[in-house]
Amino acid sequence: MTEQITVLQQDKITTIHIRGQFIGGDETDALREEFKNLMQHDKPLVAVDLHEVSYLNSTALGVFISAHANFSKRGGRIALCNISKNIENIFVITKLNLVFEMFPTLEEAINQFSL
Repeated sequence: MTEQITVLQQDKITTIHIRGQFIGGDETDALREEFKNLMQHDKPLVAVDLHEVSYLNSTALGVFISAHANFSKRGGRIALCNISKNIENIFVITKLNLVFEMFPTLEEAINQFSL
């Protein structure tokens, strides 16, 4: 795991805090591996805190799309939260805001998993 990714497990919910730029390098590979690890260890509820992310490129978006598809197939969910306007615009332009559950705060994302 890189210093750009912090993973916290609380009960059935995993929170991934990511920061910096995810542009297809080691940081993006580490995020892909983290999602893969969570799927293998049956951790189906994941909230991704994007508060400190300054940029996502198409490779990073592909990691999120792949993870979303794999979690959905297994009855899991990925929620994105604390998204800056710049990052939110990337999701809107690509219409991925229609695919992902997106919440203004981490607390709201976690509460949604309880429903």
